[in-house]
This record gives sequence, structure tokens and C-alpha cells, in this order.
Amino acid sequence: MIQLSNLSKLYESKEGNVQALKDINFTVEKGDIFGIVGLSGAGKSTLIRCINLLERPTVGEVSIDHIELTKLTSTQLRNVRKNIGMIFQNYHLLSSRNVFQNIAYPLELIGMKKSDIKERVGHLLCLVGLEDKAKHYPSQLSGGQRQRVAIARALATNPKILLSDEATSALDPITSRSILNLLQEINEKLNITIVLITHEMEVIKQVCHRVAVLKDGEIVETGLVTKVFNDPRHPYTNLLLGSRSSQRDQSIPLDFFSNVKVGNL
Repeated sequence: MIQLSNLSKLYESKEGNVQALKDINFTVEKGDIFGIVGLSGAGKSTLIRCINLLERPTVGEVSIDHIELTKLTSTQLRNVRKNIGMIFQNYHLLSSRNVFQNIAYPLELIGMKKSDIKERVGHLLCLVGLEDKAKHYPSQLSGGQRQRVAIARALATNPKILLSDEATSALDPITSRSILNLLQEINEKLNITIVLITHEMEVIKQVCHRVAVLKDGEIVETGLVTKVFNDPRHPYTNLLLGSRSSQRDQSIPLDFFSNVKVGNL
């Protein structure tokens, strides 16, 4: 379980202070896919980075399984972070390493035996549909395939939580949907808790169980996705839903993916 309590983030500078997050409160239950949605500048990336303390909140608490992260020593925090994987918009793959080596990298860092690494990476390649790409380099892959490698690497150490920082925003709609399908499959098969941020309501609708709507650093609405979509209570949520409806004519038929081979996108 992830719990954020009375969390705020203030950036100080000579030009003036910027309040990035204001009194954030929410809980993510084990096994949920929790979405945080808002327009650019809403504070989404800052918020998701507070969950693993890549950004330290100015005030407030971040608890994972009832452990308050802001009170931990650096060694204790590193141990907690072993249970948190993260994927990014720009993949962050090592260009000098092939697919197998990129996925193996975090396992090498923790000193896993080579035979165990080979077995683990092989399993992950199958999970993300890239078993035939082990010797390929990032430059030889499509954007969707690179993101699949990044997902496999994030799962290498068997984390309990996966954080997704706009992981599909750089992808075309078809590839984006295939990656979201993969995240949903991972959630169901491995019972991994997923927290994702996005500016797209369609992403929330496709994979999330619960959603928090973020505006100017504040959560203006939160709840079950079905409830928020069917009965939005805040004008900003209505605005986001309105921008979504204008894109419906460009949506992808549900049966499209029945003919697409996993890993090709």
C-alpha cells in the first residue's frame, strides 16, 4: 500500500518560490493501477517522483507498506527502492548494451549469479514479447520495443511497485495502446501495484482502477475511474473529459490487436 499524507513540494529560487504540490493526500491499494492525470505543468512528474523520494517533499509523509520513507536513512531507503521499478517517457536505455544486457544491468548491480541472470532475463524477454530481440541494440528497435525493454529492466528485481512517468506519451496511438495492454497484463499476472501519470484521459480509461485529477499542484478529484468518468464533480475534470471526447473519432477498434503479434510494436 502507498499512502501520501499532507504532502507539499516547494521550490525556492532567487526569482521566487514555486509551489509545485499542495497538500496531496491519496492511498493506492496493493495490486491497483492508479492513474494521476493532468495537463502539462500540473505537477504530475514531481508527484510521482515523490513516491520513491527522487524528489523529497518539503512537508508531508510518503509511506509504503506502513514504512515512512522520509524518516529512513540512505541505506534503508536504497533497500526500499529495490521494491520500486520505474519507467520513463524516453526509455533511458544504455546504447552500448544490447537488449539482454540492458535488462541484466540491475541484476549485475546487486551481484546476482550469471546463470540466474540468464534465466531471469529470458523469462522477462518472454513476458514483454521480445524473446527474439535479445542481441539487438536500442538503435535497432522501434519506440514501442524500446519501452518494452525498459519495462523488462524495471521488473528485473521483482519489484512490488511500478511507477510509470508518461511512458506512452512519446509513442503513436497504436503502439501506446499495446504498451498499456502489456502493463495491464503485468498487473494481472504479477499483482504489481502500478502508479502512472499521463495527460490523456484515454490512458486512464483503458487501464486504471482509480484516478486522481491534478490541477496546479492540487488534487481536485479522486475516485474510481468509472465514477469519475460517469459523474465528474470538478470543472477541470469535465475539461479533460471534453478534450478526450474530441479525439474519439480517431480511436482504434478494439479488435485491431487480435491480428498484431506481441513485440512488433
